[in-house]
Amino acid sequence: MYTLFLLIHSWVRWLALVTGILAALQAFSTPADRPASEGGRGGLIFVICMDVQLLGGLILYFSLSPFTSQAFHDFGAAMRDPGLRFWAVEHVTTMVVAVACAHAGSRQAKRAWYRRAAILYSIAVVLMAIGMPWPARVAGRALFRFS
Repeated sequence: MYTLFLLIHSWVRWLALVTGILAALQAFSTPADRPASEGGRGGLIFVICMDVQLLGGLILYFSLSPFTSQAFHDFGAAMRDPGLRFWAVEHVTTMVVAVACAHAGSRQAKRAWYRRAAILYSIAVVLMAIGMPWPARVAGRALFRFS
């Protein structure tokens, strides 16, 4: 079960990242006088991808991941280990803040404040990029997981 959730979580991250970039570009290019119903479709798809990621990530974090269960047994030791600290604190914190920024951006787009929405979407994308387990990091993972 852990492997399946990790595989899905790994692939949906790319979908979320791409839709976040597209949502930010769409919001930046939407004229201010455009009705809210016409300018927020990209942001809606982005928020849906982020919510799917958050749900899968929380399932991994609280029940399936051997890294976080190890960290929860001795949190002090986990804070001294850069790999465990990344999974137990840094990754989840950065991504939850990114989800909050995406939702805030979606709310701004519904009010037809596209510039604010674009900025919030961009912040969410940057936070996602910062919080991802890139291969060169201590807790790095493969860019594309196949099994």
